[in-house]
Amino acid sequence: MRYIVCIKQVPDTTDVRINPETNTLVREGVESVVNPFDMYAVELALSLRDKFGGEVISISMGPPQAEEALRETISVGVDRAYLITDKSFAGADTLATSRTLVAAIRYIGGADVIFVGKQATDGDTAQVGPGIAESMNIGQVTFVRDVMEIRDGNLLALRMTDKGRIEIEARLPVLLSVTKLDREPRLPSLRGKLRAKKEKIEHLDAKSLSLPEETVGLAGSPTQVIKIFTPQRHTQGEIQRGKPEELGDWLAGKLRNIL
Repeated sequence: MRYIVCIKQVPDTTDVRINPETNTLVREGVESVVNPFDMYAVELALSLRDKFGGEVISISMGPPQAEEALRETISVGVDRAYLITDKSFAGADTLATSRTLVAAIRYIGGADVIFVGKQATDGDTAQVGPGIAESMNIGQVTFVRDVMEIRDGNLLALRMTDKGRIEIEARLPVLLSVTKLDREPRLPSLRGKLRAKKEKIEHLDAKSLSLPEETVGLAGSPTQVIKIFTPQRHTQGEIQRGKPEELGDWLAGKLRNIL
């Protein structure tokens, strides 16, 4: 069994900056953390490896500093990691990001199960995981809380919904979009930290993945941010006091004037 976890290094929410020329997030030199939902995905992948055997590989697309995030996954037990980095990848939207990650997954040799966090805290689109599944023409299960069984080429996942939990069986290979688990991600051991410092992380660029520059980054993104601005703060309003029936008549009058 081979498990691939796609992780993302996101800016610390207390230190987000925007490039005024490209309207994209500035990542270089910014204090960053591993996207929290991605660490739940790592934990789920490691627990399946511990139970059913195989190897766990983490991959991340980003600037060279994203290697720190991959080393963090190694410190908790991931077997090996790949950094997908190239200046031409900068400014990618979710479609271009999915396309690049799919190329990396195929370069590695594919996987039985691909894991992603349900969404990233910087973009909050939740589109990359489904984009990967669609591009690879494989099934996907979103909002996964746990995996109960892998047997005879099938996987049984526990999925969260607005009405509760449901069990879904999916054929391998499959992509799982992972939400918060019933348990917290494991902590790195001393041995894991030492291994993470020494582990060699292979870098993959556009050339090694055979990706034309016009298909990646800003050039390969059909959606782009044209303008970023801070909404004006509106302070107009009034406070009305009185009996409930009086306030109801007052509010009804206001609504009639609007309509």
